[in-house]
Amino acid sequence: MLRRGLLPALFLLGFLAAPLAATAQQAAKVPRIGILGLRGQEPVIEAFRDGLRQLRYMEGQNISIEYRWTTEMDRLPDLAAELVRLQVDVIVAAGTRHAHAAKEATSTIPIVVPVVTDAVVESLVVSLARPGGNVTGLSSMTPELSGKRLELLKQAFPRVSRVGVIWDSKGGGGPAELEATQGAARALGVQLQVLEVRGPADLDKAFEAARRHRVGALITLASPFLFQNRAHLVVLATASRLPLMYYHRGFVDAGGLMSYGPNLPDMYRRAATYVDKILKGAKPADLPVEQPMRFELVINMKTAKALGFTFPPSILVQATEVIQ
Repeated sequence: MLRRGLLPALFLLGFLAAPLAATAQQAAKVPRIGILGLRGQEPVIEAFRDGLRQLRYMEGQNISIEYRWTTEMDRLPDLAAELVRLQVDVIVAAGTRHAHAAKEATSTIPIVVPVVTDAVVESLVVSLARPGGNVTGLSSMTPELSGKRLELLKQAFPRVSRVGVIWDSKGGGGPAELEATQGAARALGVQLQVLEVRGPADLDKAFEAARRHRVGALITLASPFLFQNRAHLVVLATASRLPLMYYHRGFVDAGGLMSYGPNLPDMYRRAATYVDKILKGAKPADLPVEQPMRFELVINMKTAKALGFTFPPSILVQATEVIQ
């Protein structure tokens, strides 16, 4: 009697336990994020991780991150392919070239780009409001801001009539940013000297060309490569004793003179909200590409004094931060 009653009971327990085991197995699955970045981008990636923590994602507990770093742009496609083979749940591509590499590697895994110059022009999304496909993120408004940088540089150094533009033609903001800068130069009555760079050796050559063409100041266009080599760039600018306007405050923190642009750490923190939404079921195609909410003009007075530069009050009152 006991044995006959025991068999149905055990069957019932097994039947009830099966969905519980499946639920436990699903709960144990930890989402994986793949990060595709260049060496030198670690500080802004830390801002992304901070954004995750604010959303209660703890690395090693309820989230895991696969990092793929490189010092060479040409390696990005191989590293993107590695992340695809690992079947990560989301890829965070830390730049325009990174996003292209990731998009070429997969059309199904969601891709979040914390900073992209112009996602539509770069053919990463169909439109900002309805991205379509598997890519979304935040736009840095780089072409629009390059003219503003030149305007601020001219305000700070009104006697400058010839400005050198350090342009990474291989992996920077692209022709749209250069064209916007040229348009602003015409409006301001400034002559531009384009100083094209494609690798580390070209940085020294760019400053040699700047001296040869007698430029009075310099401006950088957006480029992960330039950011990666910001310490060397700052050294060259200091040695040349030319004022240089950068596109990101990371250069100023490294000793550069001045910068104007969106708050990149803020954008990387915002990128974490995209990852959160995607992990909760949202589709990249339906998540609008955001534009930056915070812009900052940062001036390094310590560098200015060392080079003998004096900023007019009209510039200082516009500064978001003045580093003493």
